[in-house]
Amino acid sequence: MLEVLLHQVTLSLSFAGALILTGMGLPIPEEVFVIGAGIAAHNGLLEPWLALLACLAGAVVGDCCMYAIGYHFGHGLLRDRHWFARYMTPERERQVEEMIAKHGFKVFLTARFLVGVRGSVYVTAGILKMPFRRFLLVDFLCVSLVVSLFFGLSYVFAEAFQNLWDSIRRAEFWLTISLAVVAAGVVLFFLLRRRRRLSRIRLRRLKKKAPSHRASEEASAQETKSVA
Repeated sequence: MLEVLLHQVTLSLSFAGALILTGMGLPIPEEVFVIGAGIAAHNGLLEPWLALLACLAGAVVGDCCMYAIGYHFGHGLLRDRHWFARYMTPERERQVEEMIAKHGFKVFLTARFLVGVRGSVYVTAGILKMPFRRFLLVDFLCVSLVVSLFFGLSYVFAEAFQNLWDSIRRAEFWLTISLAVVAAGVVLFFLLRRRRRLSRIRLRRLKKKAPSHRASEEASAQETKSVA
């Protein structure tokens, strides 16, 4: 009993940790881990309530981390941390500020579906010093709607997801061959294009050298005649 409980807690923490990382900018849709948790709960690896709670907690904690970064470091984060400026440019920050001011809740709800924008929205909310209680309430509502939807669908239709996965695994060999053929074709195309470009460059160089070579021959011929 204790071993089963420990296994479920460990697996739940794993899903929660993955969702925290996606909330902090890991370029993977959080829905991937939510669907995985739903399938695991359907197959009896996790208690449904524990799996859903882990997903909700992980998503909210990840969003709060991004909010805290913006709240404590503010605009200096973009000015002094060039590595972060590549993740969120001043132009994107201004756009997000305008969207939050105009649309509020709709921006947070929409951002949950956008991997490259979600973190920017939460950082900007922190930069704007949005009250944390308000941020937490809005974020929890958005997380509850989106995570519960994907978790519920994956839990109910887990067998369909499993059948799809089995079909993908059966087709894996042919998919691998197809990708290898496509990759080889792309490499061959670029090699041939590079060879043709080098040939054209050599041909242009030869054409440039030919007139000068003929001119030197004519000059030497004239010198020979004058000597004669």
